[in-house]
Amino acid sequence: MTRDTAGGSGDAADGNVSVVSDLAPDCTAADVEPETPYLAEINGIVEYGIFVDLSDNVSGLVHESVLEGTFRVGQELVVELEEVRENGDMAFRPVDIDLEDEETYELVAVDHDYPLTGTDRLEANVGEQIHLEGKIVQIKQTGGPTIFHVADEYGVVPCAAFEEAGVRAYPALEVGDVIRVTGTPEHRDESVQIEVDGLSRLDGEDEAAARDRLEEALEARAQPHDVEPLIDWPAFEKLRPNLEEVATLLRRTVLEGRPIRVRHHADGDGMCAAVPVQLALEQFIASVHEDDNAPQYLIKRLPAKAPFYEMEDATRDLNYALEDRERHGQQLPLLLMLDNGSTAEDVPAYETLAHYDIPIVAIDHHHPDPDAVGGLLDAHVNPYLHDEDYRITTGMLCVELARMIAPDLTENLRHIPAVAGVSDRSKADAMGQYLELAAENGYDEDRLRDVSEALDYAAFWLRYNSGDQLIQDVLELSDAPAERHERLVSFLADRSRAAVAEQLAATDHHVEHERLDSGVHLYRIDVEHHAHRFTYPAPGKTTGEIHDRKIKQTGDPVITVGYGPDFAVLRSDGVRLDIPKMVSELEAELPGAGVSGGGHLVVGSIKFVKGKREAVIDALVEKMAAADIDEALSSAAPLEN
Repeated sequence: MTRDTAGGSGDAADGNVSVVSDLAPDCTAADVEPETPYLAEINGIVEYGIFVDLSDNVSGLVHESVLEGTFRVGQELVVELEEVRENGDMAFRPVDIDLEDEETYELVAVDHDYPLTGTDRLEANVGEQIHLEGKIVQIKQTGGPTIFHVADEYGVVPCAAFEEAGVRAYPALEVGDVIRVTGTPEHRDESVQIEVDGLSRLDGEDEAAARDRLEEALEARAQPHDVEPLIDWPAFEKLRPNLEEVATLLRRTVLEGRPIRVRHHADGDGMCAAVPVQLALEQFIASVHEDDNAPQYLIKRLPAKAPFYEMEDATRDLNYALEDRERHGQQLPLLLMLDNGSTAEDVPAYETLAHYDIPIVAIDHHHPDPDAVGGLLDAHVNPYLHDEDYRITTGMLCVELARMIAPDLTENLRHIPAVAGVSDRSKADAMGQYLELAAENGYDEDRLRDVSEALDYAAFWLRYNSGDQLIQDVLELSDAPAERHERLVSFLADRSRAAVAEQLAATDHHVEHERLDSGVHLYRIDVEHHAHRFTYPAPGKTTGEIHDRKIKQTGDPVITVGYGPDFAVLRSDGVRLDIPKMVSELEAELPGAGVSGGGHLVVGSIKFVKGKREAVIDALVEKMAAADIDEALSSAAPLEN
């Protein structure tokens, strides 16, 4: 006798061996076929016959008229279906097979044939029992049922299983298990949720087949949309494959039910990068998840003041992620760094997250240190990696990324690259085309500058808050009336300019000037003592505004340094600086000064210990004085806060 535990119909070894089917416990009457021998067990004896079980769900009567001999409860015998009566009762008759003679039959296991219903057909099956196979992506224990979020080929659905109030149902199941759900789709809070009748973990060949099926579907759905770039720009084409890789990774992350945390520089370009990606991901999440609240907890946009990932932000993000895993059963998130994340300063924070296997993606246009961050990033997009530079802003890149994820956002996003370029003062060859696109949507250069100023002003006061609705209103990406957008932008831009004018009036008499041997104008300002503190504009923008005025006044190459007790902000036009290289040199040349920092080649910031400020500034000036003059760089530097 042999048992084919893999299921399926076995073939007899020769013509004298009979095949006997052994139904799995979950088999139903639909799995029983006529003229087929089945293994049965006697569960009761009455005057008119015996009752037999073929599975947990299949029972019937063998009438005494077709029986010979004596029987006992628990005895096994072979039967076949005789008839199914109008009331659904099943009648069986015995088959002449001697179970003690193992040479005369082959026992073949038969699994239940589940007609599966995908998450794409739940609405059509509300109120009816269905079967669904998928992978658990989240387990949340509520005060009532346990909510299993299950992903199949088509989407993710919450499945509510109740043991008793607040008690974990099916405690052996874990995130990542492939399961079969039997239950009834029902409407709950305008979403569809499956009320669970039974859950079981798949194993063996069933699990392998389900995983293969799910992986194949996931890989296909993760592919980004093939969209034509908004403009014809050869420089962008170099980065397009990298963006497609990130789009695939982000879509796959959504399909796997993993949260995404977006960290971005809190300036105009950073928000022009992050908000379109946030909107695209929210739209894709809503299309994948039956839970209408999924976009609220699976995507978070988090601004960062520094142009790198600070340990304060990293530990806060990690703590929230661990709490969400503990309280809500979420997977640990993917971290998406935008307009920062490319430098050695990011390494400590990245290494912290690496202990928890949190995937990290960076899209940035600051001068990178690929040797430092390369092994810590799952994907890295940066124009410098393709012999381009900061003039391709992160906002320009991320608008294309957002369109790869959700192409129907295109019309709403056509002006955003121009806002990003104006915010970062990009002199890219493509700015003319982006300005034309924006003009088609009613954005001339004055209006673009107003939006840029409004973004900077709002970002400063929002501090660590994403300000989702406010920022979307400023960028005209919300459903708010156009009149509100125009009034809001005008108000915030006017407030910004008034605050800048007040700041410059205070600093004007304290700006120090000298002419370097190279002929470059060097301006210095102690923003700690000669500028308003803890208000708008911040030291970086204050330095940038002074710098812009001096460029207009002189028409010559200009370097501006704004410094405080332990920091310096650098701006340069017309001078071939390499600020990341200068920082590295100062770090080696001034031991004990604690020098760190970086940024773009001609725009950046440096930190140092307070007691070494004079030595650091003097050494910095010497290096800047030795730099070559490059008229081609004049007015090409981006503005950073």
